[in-house]
Amino acid sequence: MAVAGAGYPLEGLKVLDFSRVLAGPFAGRMLSDLGAEVVKVEPPEGDSSRLWGRMTGGVSGYFNMVNAGKRSIAIDLRAPGAQELVLALVRKADVLVENFRPDVMPRLGIGYETLAAANPKLIMLSISGFGRDGPESQRPAYAPIVHAELGLIDRTARMKGVQLDLPLSVADTNAGLHGLVALLSAVIMRGRTGLGQHIDMAMMDATLMCDDQLHFEIEDAEATRNLPPDMWETGAGPILVSVDFRWLWKLLTSGFGVLDPSTPEMEIDTKIAARRAAVSAFMGRLATWDDVEAAMAKMNLAWGRIRAGKALREQPTLAHRQSIVDVDDRAGGTRPIVQSPYRFSQAASGVRGGAPHKGEHTDEILRGWLGLSEKEIGALAAHGVLARDGAAG
Repeated sequence: MAVAGAGYPLEGLKVLDFSRVLAGPFAGRMLSDLGAEVVKVEPPEGDSSRLWGRMTGGVSGYFNMVNAGKRSIAIDLRAPGAQELVLALVRKADVLVENFRPDVMPRLGIGYETLAAANPKLIMLSISGFGRDGPESQRPAYAPIVHAELGLIDRTARMKGVQLDLPLSVADTNAGLHGLVALLSAVIMRGRTGLGQHIDMAMMDATLMCDDQLHFEIEDAEATRNLPPDMWETGAGPILVSVDFRWLWKLLTSGFGVLDPSTPEMEIDTKIAARRAAVSAFMGRLATWDDVEAAMAKMNLAWGRIRAGKALREQPTLAHRQSIVDVDDRAGGTRPIVQSPYRFSQAASGVRGGAPHKGEHTDEILRGWLGLSEKEIGALAAHGVLARDGAAG
């Protein structure tokens, strides 16, 4: 979001983003929103997420969401001369982000030791599923794999009665965000030492750290777990109420005249079922959202509407904060995208445009970063080092 007279916090920071799909690209998107110049380095076939979601103007919705504001160059890292080109770019860069398996970059001749020799100030963020040097370091990993390994799917099954993956890629975004924290910490440290460093971020570690429910399991204290929130159908629509049912029952019987249908001789499960039925009936009598809000406010309870994702632009807070904005759709119109969550008092932030076509900025980057001539760029393309797609400028 713009702040009059203010610049972006990361203006001038140059980032090479070799990552694919989500964990690394997500960190790169946040760097771009904070003002860094982020160059996405893609293989000739492009990032696989270019195929996911609605295609508009030659850019898919998923790819647009996590690569907005970046520029793109496509390099065949296996072509003769590619290593020299990458090293030349690295000498001009501050940060490099990648999420290959740990052996890939070294096999291509661009492992951290090689890159650091070319640029000792380089900060390299490597995101992988299982870390760089453990017994499972070579395992491929996507978010659902980590969700399974860390007990999240098992926990969901025990709570909900069915084994399902989470409906969002928590392991990826956690690794991307923790990677961003580590990366920016390294930038601050480089200001003191003058040296870069290599950051090893495992999706396993990042997700484990963010699991606020884990201690119940590893300390064998499941019986002390707080009760999960309940969902109720009101006359206005479904809601979630974040309160222990026992407290909700006390509030309704003491403040709203709800009568206890249970009897002393009832079994505990039967008694709970009867009371839940009474609460359900009460909720059903709340005919409008004003009725719901008044009842929840009287009980001082945290609650929320159960909304469909396609209607989120109508959510009052998101609308007020302009959390979903429109960017160029590369086809003469606009498309919606989630805005950066960062709000500064004395700095600007936010998405700065849509995602690039593959290789769209190749000439611009090679001229601007390396001062290459049109002839030199043409020679790299002729030797198969560079690639573009038909939509690229």
